[in-house]
Amino acid sequence: MVVQAIIEIVKHYAQGEITNFIKVWTLVFASLSYCFFLSKSLPTGFSRLLAITPALILNLVLPLSLHTMHLGGSSAFFLSWLANFKLIMLAFGEGPLSDPSISLPKFAAFACLPIKSPTDSSKRGLKSIWNYLAKALLICLFLKMYNYTDLVHPKLTWILYALHIYCGLEIILAIVGGLAKAVTGVELEPQFDEPYLSSSLQEFWGRRWNIMVSKILRPTVYKPVLDFSVPITGRRWAHFPAMFASFLVSGLMHELIFYYLGRSRPSGELTAFFVLHGVCLGAEVAVKKAVKGRWRLPRVVAGPLTIGFVLATAFWLFFPEFLRCNAIEKAFGEYAAMEAFVRDVGYALASKSIHNTTIITNTIV
Repeated sequence: MVVQAIIEIVKHYAQGEITNFIKVWTLVFASLSYCFFLSKSLPTGFSRLLAITPALILNLVLPLSLHTMHLGGSSAFFLSWLANFKLIMLAFGEGPLSDPSISLPKFAAFACLPIKSPTDSSKRGLKSIWNYLAKALLICLFLKMYNYTDLVHPKLTWILYALHIYCGLEIILAIVGGLAKAVTGVELEPQFDEPYLSSSLQEFWGRRWNIMVSKILRPTVYKPVLDFSVPITGRRWAHFPAMFASFLVSGLMHELIFYYLGRSRPSGELTAFFVLHGVCLGAEVAVKKAVKGRWRLPRVVAGPLTIGFVLATAFWLFFPEFLRCNAIEKAFGEYAAMEAFVRDVGYALASKSIHNTTIITNTIV
């Protein structure tokens, strides 16, 4: 049977990863179900947080069962970052999970997937299919270009890595979001808004790059630190420690995600990258407050300066850690396995079709 042939091919190329992936997300759903029913009976506060703690720990442990870039890396992000931060918000009666009318399937989707919360009034939706197809074609082009990286400067190869990461993340998040919409009917939003068009660090980090991370850090880190800082520094300056804390936490979470990918001890460079950007963003905001909009660089100048600074600091602190965890080699291996899987499935279907045609021909004759 064709189905049996396809199952055998899947078993051959997945080598247990898909099985582990199913087990992990089955446990995740069971854990989130526990949190869902627990939130109906326990009051908000530290008692609820204590009761939710086993689910938080489980979300940190489960990604260790996965080893691929695409299944393992995305699961690590969804569980250790998105789900855990939203569950912490739930413990104190905040965030989309605290809506008492939400159903269990939507509770699970809102907990760990990059989808719009029920209270988000933004009208933005997913980009056109042509946008994602163009990015998929770019990834195919990048894969071909990697064969000639020995002919160009290493820094140009790193620029390809940066574009590859951006396109890959956007496609993965769009696919996951599309599946969530098909299952739960929730409205989606893009996770990136063409970050290469940014004309300031504030625009890049706040409104264009990985929007879901910005939205999860704002209520869980930025606002609590802001509220804590206001009595100490005053409202005018309280934003700066809040921004710094947000970037520090982002750096630590990236260290954790990269640990899942490479299983090597964190170097601290990722944290340094985000702390540096937090300091520079604070300086940018301070300058804007000082000039009060009286002077501003033209966008045609500010844009290249912003992207140039992001890339230069990424070359210095971000990409070395990215390369140490062998992310590119793993991605190549997964692309090759996917290509072989599709090819073998095609062969299986073609062989079955030829076999059926032969049977029909012999019967007629």
